Amino acid sequence: MTCQALHGRGQHNHAVSTMHAVIRLDENNVNHMSKTERWGADQMLRAMTLAKGPCKPSRTHFLLTWTWGAPLAPATGRARQCSQQPCTQSHRSNTWHPRWTGQVSLPGGTRQSPINIRRRDSVYDPQLPPLRASYSAASCQHVWNTGYLCQVEFDEASEGSGISGGPLENHYRLKQFHFHWGAGDARGSEHAVDDLTFPAELHLVHWNPSRYPSYREAVLGEKGLAVIAVFLQLGAPLQALQQLADVLPEIKHKDAQVALGPFDPSCLLPACRDYWTYAGSLTTPPLSESVTWIVHKQPIEVAPSQLSAFRTLLFSAPGEEEEAMVNNYRPLQPLMDREVRSSFRAPTQSPRERPEQMWQGRRVLQASPSEPHGPRAK
Repeated sequence: MTCQALHGRGQHNHAVSTMHAVIRLDENNVNHMSKTERWGADQMLRAMTLAKGPCKPSRTHFLLTWTWGAPLAPATGRARQCSQQPCTQSHRSNTWHPRWTGQVSLPGGTRQSPINIRRRDSVYDPQLPPLRASYSAASCQHVWNTGYLCQVEFDEASEGSGISGGPLENHYRLKQFHFHWGAGDARGSEHAVDDLTFPAELHLVHWNPSRYPSYREAVLGEKGLAVIAVFLQLGAPLQALQQLADVLPEIKHKDAQVALGPFDPSCLLPACRDYWTYAGSLTTPPLSESVTWIVHKQPIEVAPSQLSAFRTLLFSAPGEEEEAMVNNYRPLQPLMDREVRSSFRAPTQSPRERPEQMWQGRRVLQASPSEPHGPRAK
């Protein structure tokens, strides 16, 4: 595997420069790769060589764009989109992922995310210890509009900012957190619980410095990442979130960024630390199956006005036709033969039957061949 780094301002010459990592995967060089490189190459080669129909790539070359350390869509210009469905269906993904120019699904992937967590099918593991989170507010760098998400970046070299315990064998450092949300309150979360989804979902992304020298390598490496997922539901204002909501008008357009000041993301975690955990993938390209997911059972409450502030962001850059940044979530993926473990004993009743009404999720259907990009909420 050879890697060439290209620096520039991107195709629209915006103020924020980007780094493009061009990774050339040559099948003839696989024997000379390290174990980590071979694992990452296998992830990408599978995605290309297993593609069916006229969209199948003709070469085993993969162009992956990373911006400020975050994996984004492959830089393939106006390339046609592919998915597990026939190409006659593939263009429907524009409705769900307007800024993906690569595959919406990873053909042959067996550990894709997000998933529908069925509480009665999850396995209580009494050996799972509590998850320990300790973050340095001073390591917060900036918040920016990636063109797909609202993302808050942290100094990945900050050793004291991260998580340990829970299902993790090592300490994982915080790299960034971001949100996924819908056009309305019916659906916006990526994961579902007993077919219920929420208006939005928070992801705190951490990487494993014990196995990998950098976040970039951890993205493609086995057990390279640990992501905490927190559901957002409507309710009382969350004071901690207001600091972020107040600066969103300054990052309305793609590639805009602004300093956020000291910010401790532990204030975004629910009081109840019960969680589910499973082996999965990134939910954006390159969709690598390198993630240990930790999904909190309890949602956090945010005010309707706070969630609406995220919907004022745009996928588009200045000078382009404005396109609202909404529905930036990936559809549910099949569980396959994976096990979902829980740190708590699941109650016998469904979330809708709970008297304390902690859950305000909306019921959705599972993805089907006729609805390849996931069902709409009822």
